[in-house]
Amino acid sequence: MSRLGTGIGWRPEIAEDIARLPGIDWVEVVAENVCPGHVPDALLRLRERGTTVVPHGVSLGLGGAERPDPERLSALAERAEALGSPLVTEHIAFVRAGGPLTGSPAIEAGHLLPVPRTRDALDVLCENVRIAQEALPVPLALENIAALISWPGEEMTEGRFLAELVERTGVRLLIDVANLHTNHVNRGEDPAEALDGLPTSAIAYVHVAGGVERDGVWHDSHAHPVTRPVLDVLAELCARTTPPGVLLERDEDFPAAEELAAELDAIRAVTAAGATTTATTAAGAAATGAVPAPEHSPGGPGISGTGAARERLARAQTALLSSLVAGAPAPEGFDRQRLGVQSRALTAKRAGVVAKVAPELPEILGDGYRRAFERYADGRPMTGGYRRDAMAFVERLLAADEVRDTATRRRLTLWWQERSGPAPLPSHPLARFARRARLVLSGG
Repeated sequence: MSRLGTGIGWRPEIAEDIARLPGIDWVEVVAENVCPGHVPDALLRLRERGTTVVPHGVSLGLGGAERPDPERLSALAERAEALGSPLVTEHIAFVRAGGPLTGSPAIEAGHLLPVPRTRDALDVLCENVRIAQEALPVPLALENIAALISWPGEEMTEGRFLAELVERTGVRLLIDVANLHTNHVNRGEDPAEALDGLPTSAIAYVHVAGGVERDGVWHDSHAHPVTRPVLDVLAELCARTTPPGVLLERDEDFPAAEELAAELDAIRAVTAAGATTTATTAAGAAATGAVPAPEHSPGGPGISGTGAARERLARAQTALLSSLVAGAPAPEGFDRQRLGVQSRALTAKRAGVVAKVAPELPEILGDGYRRAFERYADGRPMTGGYRRDAMAFVERLLAADEVRDTATRRRLTLWWQERSGPAPLPSHPLARFARRARLVLSGG
């Protein structure tokens, strides 16, 4: 794996700051936020300066029971080619459930959820990874995620699960040390033990991010400064290997450029100290005749007959997601209190993304936006992506007569009408709503 160096997550809100920050070797961009034919000028200027750009996907759901969606894979491949990227990355997570394997409606999580560390889940994940590898023009690396909940009956540790994934597929790893810290606080998992089990030669790069602890639960917010415990996990990793790249993530509440620069300097200091330790360890290993771990290549035990494993995984993931977003009973073996924390976190994430997709809505609704969205989302899962979610939210507000202020109601109605497309047929469920919208706008 070629060396990437020190990088930062590229976000439009801090694009100008990133352009001025010293020592930025590469950036990572959320793949779904970039259109190949309309790459932001600020990102193009970075590329012209020789800055490497890596697309980071969030919607494939390779840990889900269904096989990867060919259209999503094609879109990720297109972005890698448009950006001239040396690799693409995704997550070991599931993001949707239901559908044909369960005979139930498809539902979306709106965020990344952990897969159970079981043989069934590993078999399905390995087959999904191989499908993705065949469809992508560059190598794939997968990220360990942060979790608020634990699956009952898990059969492997995080380190063993990741090691077997690499052995069977040859996939690279994106190790998020902030997520290892999150899982330490929330699930009692020792980061050092997880790192000990990793095939370090498979690491493509490392994520570092900030978070916050509330009521004994660590929230991987990407909206707070990087804490000392997270840097300590980075130091643990760098004592074992020199990662090809380390990247700072920040998604919200962006600080001044000087604060970002200070966090990057702290990351560089840890990696530099780790490089010295790693070099000393490697020299000692050479002196005693120790052989470093070999590079992994695709192959390993074959996968056959994953149909039954997919069905079992589909039922388990659908039951969990239905509990989190659709008001279904908690599946047996889960911590109900933690399920509540996860459910609220998913709603908050969903509200935040809808606010970015449709920024006019929090502007129109003001301080009442969050409360109104929480009432809408309660027991109502997302089924068609965030833009459709925004439309359904407004339709619910107007149809339920929740908005009493005439001016606000009129602005919402106009917003909906401008985005609703052609008028629905008289028999369509939205036809009555469209007629009411026209009456509101006409003052009738």
